Amino acid sequence: MAGENTVKIAVVGFGPRGLGALEALAEQAGAAARALHVDLFEPSSTPGAGPNFDPGENPVCQLNTPMRDIDIRPPRGSRCGAFADWQDAGLAPDAFPRRRDLGRYLETRYAELRRHGGLSLRHDTAVIDGLEHGDGGWMLRAGPDIWHGPYAEVLLTLGQPEVSPDEQLDDWQTHAANTGAVLRQAYPAWKLQRDAARWTGQTVAIRGLALSAFDVIRVLTLGQGGRFENGRYVPSGTEPGLLVPFSLDGLPPFPKPETAALDARFDPTEAETQGFAAAISSAAEAPPDVARRLVSDALLAAVCRVLDQLDGASGDAANWLAREWQNPGSQESGPAISALQAGISMADGSLAPSTGFVFGQVWRKWQDTLRRGYNPATTPPETASLLVGFDEGLKRYSYGPPVSACREVAALVAAGLVTLDLTADPDITLTGAGWTLASEDHRAEATVMVDGVLPSPDLSKLRAPLVTALTRQGRLCAMAEGLAANVAADGQMLDRHGAIVPGLAFLGRLALGSVIAADSIHDCFGQASVRWARGVLARNTPRPK
Repeated sequence: MAGENTVKIAVVGFGPRGLGALEALAEQAGAAARALHVDLFEPSSTPGAGPNFDPGENPVCQLNTPMRDIDIRPPRGSRCGAFADWQDAGLAPDAFPRRRDLGRYLETRYAELRRHGGLSLRHDTAVIDGLEHGDGGWMLRAGPDIWHGPYAEVLLTLGQPEVSPDEQLDDWQTHAANTGAVLRQAYPAWKLQRDAARWTGQTVAIRGLALSAFDVIRVLTLGQGGRFENGRYVPSGTEPGLLVPFSLDGLPPFPKPETAALDARFDPTEAETQGFAAAISSAAEAPPDVARRLVSDALLAAVCRVLDQLDGASGDAANWLAREWQNPGSQESGPAISALQAGISMADGSLAPSTGFVFGQVWRKWQDTLRRGYNPATTPPETASLLVGFDEGLKRYSYGPPVSACREVAALVAAGLVTLDLTADPDITLTGAGWTLASEDHRAEATVMVDGVLPSPDLSKLRAPLVTALTRQGRLCAMAEGLAANVAADGQMLDRHGAIVPGLAFLGRLALGSVIAADSIHDCFGQASVRWARGVLARNTPRPK
């Protein structure tokens, strides 16, 4: 029960990012944490893990980061320690953990926070759909005439709320409702696996060819009882008859280097990293043309050195980079199966890495440095659009899947269960039974469509009532067209006039533009949470009882 001197805080949405924020708050507050009461509004039954890392998620869904690179820093004095040390059965450094195992770890961190963090915590499964400010602080609405509060501070860590469907998806939803054709979402994967038990022998189209598509393919094959033996797929007989992934550009992402030794070839030197740190700190507050030059100079220094050491074409690096700035993520071409096989060969070291592959791997190594330089800065909107677009474009190389998952897709292609003949923006027509996908030389009739496209955090497309209400009130504004919320360095919202909205903060993907590279699990436990925690304490100066 909150006492007279208690500072009341609300966190709306409590997955890994909310957990990271409260761990930072407890650590920064020390003994004063006893004067802080936090209500956690999270509809799922897995606070700390959230739906994306649900411990009950399908076991075939993997992280896209190997154990050797997972460095989710535990709070000072943590009893559960680092993820690698916590697991019941240790994984090899080059293995890719299951998503649900990370969820179990995050649940353990949350339980430890409840027991030893000093904060008073209460979990509520209510869905918050409105927010108002009164004399006593912020009030949260959970349906008609149900209010919680008042709160001195409200932190929104919403993940990815519901969005308005694009024109294509809107047409498909209407089509599915009118015809009985099956349209499903990629997640939660356990639900997709359950539904897929009824799709034996059918053709399933998969919208998107990024990381989610790899999860979908595994759920529809391994999740239906199939298995891989000696590089070949052994079907169970209950899986769909054919899987047809597609995307606008038709190319799969490149896998990460297979081993620590192969990965180390792309390590920047300490001097190169220091140079990039200085460059991104200046670039984040510079005009776009200056920002581009600063980042390019620092990036080229590392990439050209790596290419020279690996006998690559360093002479083309500057031209490649110039083209990437002009049109991020657009430089690959050719058949999808060729790109898949080339990615596997570059990841296992049997093929010299391409210029783009080297750029992506070096950029991946600098993600923490990128965030440290960019996120605290006040970035001009045009510069934010430039740098965020560049980072998003390089995700094809830097955020890739395990090479094992790429080998599985290649084996499924060889077995005839996956086709990559229609990946590149096929013509799609609606039929009585579902969808027809066609290109110049190929055609497929799908009775099931799985949407594996992660929506953009563009505020104008969000339709979660809480977000739309804040936008109407002028308290929540996009940083620039196509980007997400405009927030200060400590996460506090900036209203339509650019003024801070005191005590109302946003962390995570829905602040993309104000922050960068926010999709990483590591970002949930980074300095953005620390800045928010310090701001809360500075504004409220809680006193120990």
